[in-house]
Amino acid sequence: MAMSAAFVTVLVLAWLKSPDPALATRPSSAPAVEPADCGRPGGWAQAAQANAASLDTLSWPLSGRDQLGWEIYEPLAEQQVASSCPADSPAFAVALERWQAAHGLPASGRMDAESFETMWIAMLRRRPFVQAMRLGCPPPAAASQLELARPEETYGRQPTIMARREALAAYRSMLAAARAEVPAIRSDPEALTIVSAFRAPQADGGDCPAGQACFNLTRAACSVHRTGRAFDLYLGAAPGRDPTSTADDNRLYQARTPAYRWLVRHAAQFGFLPYAYEPWHWEWTAPPSG
Repeated sequence: MAMSAAFVTVLVLAWLKSPDPALATRPSSAPAVEPADCGRPGGWAQAAQANAASLDTLSWPLSGRDQLGWEIYEPLAEQQVASSCPADSPAFAVALERWQAAHGLPASGRMDAESFETMWIAMLRRRPFVQAMRLGCPPPAAASQLELARPEETYGRQPTIMARREALAAYRSMLAAARAEVPAIRSDPEALTIVSAFRAPQADGGDCPAGQACFNLTRAACSVHRTGRAFDLYLGAAPGRDPTSTADDNRLYQARTPAYRWLVRHAAQFGFLPYAYEPWHWEWTAPPSG
């Protein structure tokens, strides 16, 4: 994951915009709406239609530039409002209205720029790395805390991928559960394999020219990968794209995969939280054992 100066500014603004940390860091506690009920609530057809249109048309700011649409983040939005229904359904509109009211926003059931920005900030603030960055760049994991992943656990059978021992154990439990529950993951031996994990600070910042891409990743001066808790997981790729390409078509392709949607719903049970901008990037959040 790259962290540009503009993105650091976004993180700082996130802290300043949300005066209630407790509210901003937890997803909705409303009961999830089951898929069978997605079309039942009456009186929400217009809100559902508006949400369907805004998936491609909503303009919202990120790093000083307007972004268009929020379809890439639809699975995360469903999770935030505690809905199992798609964004173009009446039931999602009902859940969104409930979430807006709980966050002090105009409760219309329609996704607007203010609602999405609030949701985005809440997702950022849940990441321990973002909280730690308030005090400076966290130290890298010590060699004694790291363990080698097995080659078959890595994308392309890489022999040198390492992660924190506890994080790797959690990843293995999560992968086993995903394979047991989702046929599409079970049938693809590459699904959710590790593309990248621990990266030493000197390698992260020094292997590529400053500000340029290396394996389609812009190496950051302070990357969460230094902690040994960050995993880039293989979710496939859009035609002609690298699995960690930040191109919109690649991120949308990944957001639609069964593997990503399973992660959004279940990864927190294993201690993993997403970085919303990069569907492949997940961070283990449990405290270290030392």
